[in-house]
Amino acid sequence: MTENAGLTVHFDPVSHKILIVEDEVDIATLVTFNLQRAGYAVDMVHDGLEGLEKILKDQPDLVVLDLMLPGMDGFSILKEMQRDSRANQIPVLMLTAKSQTDDRIRGLESGVDDYLTKPFSPKELILRVQAILKRNQATPGSVIFSFGPFRFDKNNLTFYLNEEPLQLTSTEFKLLLYLCQRAGQPQDRNDLLKVVWGYNDDVHSRTLDTHMKRLRQKLGDEASFIETVRGIGYLVREIE
Repeated sequence: MTENAGLTVHFDPVSHKILIVEDEVDIATLVTFNLQRAGYAVDMVHDGLEGLEKILKDQPDLVVLDLMLPGMDGFSILKEMQRDSRANQIPVLMLTAKSQTDDRIRGLESGVDDYLTKPFSPKELILRVQAILKRNQATPGSVIFSFGPFRFDKNNLTFYLNEEPLQLTSTEFKLLLYLCQRAGQPQDRNDLLKVVWGYNDDVHSRTLDTHMKRLRQKLGDEASFIETVRGIGYLVREIE
């Protein structure tokens, strides 16, 4: 287990495929070197259009994505990924020089799994990559959990709302599942950050709020099941 910058993650390198889409060659090379040293299979491209083409063709396990890119910017790549069944379940770590709060919120609301700003610590980058891949792993065996209008297929990370499939990111899936499995019990913000993101402090509270906002938007009328508990966090109300 390794700790750094408020993160606690088990350091178990596995041969996942990671694609770096970054136009600054020096940064892309640095990221590639550190991830390869951690045991990952890494490829990199320096153009947005080429990056999207490679994402759809190779379907990597994770994309490390810059925002400012020639050909196609990072937000446009995200939109195209979300529209395509070959890529809409691929997790994305946004790596960018845009460090303002509004930029971070826009990135998280666009559907990325995490957001890291430049300059960055290579060790923190690896820990964040590990945390994303860990929560994106399917559970062995077909395990179904149902709660009211929600049904979770934990083997395929597939979610159904009123028996109709609804696209959730792996992070949204894990967050909602965790709350539903503890219906009626208020869940502390910091506990949710630890369980879902692997963070062990409240520095990243906005990450939780932006994901919750996006999740509620997707659930529509059924978002009423999720309640904000002031001063504590969130809960899913019990079925009456």
